[in-house]
Amino acid sequence: MTGRLSNKVILISGAARGQGAYEAQLFSQEGAFVVLGDVDIDSCEAVAQEITSHGGNVDCGTLDVTKESDWANIVAKCKQKFGRIDGLVNNAGIYSRTPVVSTTKEEFQQILDVNLQGVFLGSKSVIPVMKDSGGGSIVNISSTAGLVGNMGSGAYGASKGGIRSLTKYTAIQHAKDNIRANSVHPGPIDTEMISDNLATPEGRASSLSRIPLGRIGTITDVAMCVLFLCADESSYITGSEIVIDGGLTAI
Repeated sequence: MTGRLSNKVILISGAARGQGAYEAQLFSQEGAFVVLGDVDIDSCEAVAQEITSHGGNVDCGTLDVTKESDWANIVAKCKQKFGRIDGLVNNAGIYSRTPVVSTTKEEFQQILDVNLQGVFLGSKSVIPVMKDSGGGSIVNISSTAGLVGNMGSGAYGASKGGIRSLTKYTAIQHAKDNIRANSVHPGPIDTEMISDNLATPEGRASSLSRIPLGRIGTITDVAMCVLFLCADESSYITGSEIVIDGGLTAI
């Protein structure tokens, strides 16, 4: 199968639904061999079956991104089936709008564990394999909340800001290995993660009023950027943050 990711092996975390599942299907259509990881293995396997039914080459495995052993297992699966890893999309994450003063220590730690430590463990796990393969691309899904503050959240923004910083360190330390690392910072995207924000006409209108392009983003908007960063077309881009927010943070 030919395409922009022809014969590349891409590992995607949080691939059981939403953004991760869509990216898996898109990447397969572009010729990639995809490996899907998620804690919801049943939904992950359903996505894999859908990809297979359209002629894609796919595998999946249980992946709790906070567990180093799960990362070791799914990376080993990639090596066993495909022999290498060319791309990692650290997509798994959890969302919180709890303000700083109302956030418990336990909630703060959980969000950091999933959102930030998950990216750290994923990157650490694939880098040796990428080095052996001659290089690769790591794409870390952050958020505009990692760039600017707002009246909600705190822990979520801290985790996403940490992703931005960790990405730059990863990029600098492994440029010599031909491994690129970039972070993607979506604004309001119409997914399950922020569905509560858009559930009412008032909430949607409030979000739209702040976006210069006048529309809520889609998973396609994000996935096409991630595709570009995994493809050879972006071979001179590393250590960058790419904002996908309809102009929201430009104001």
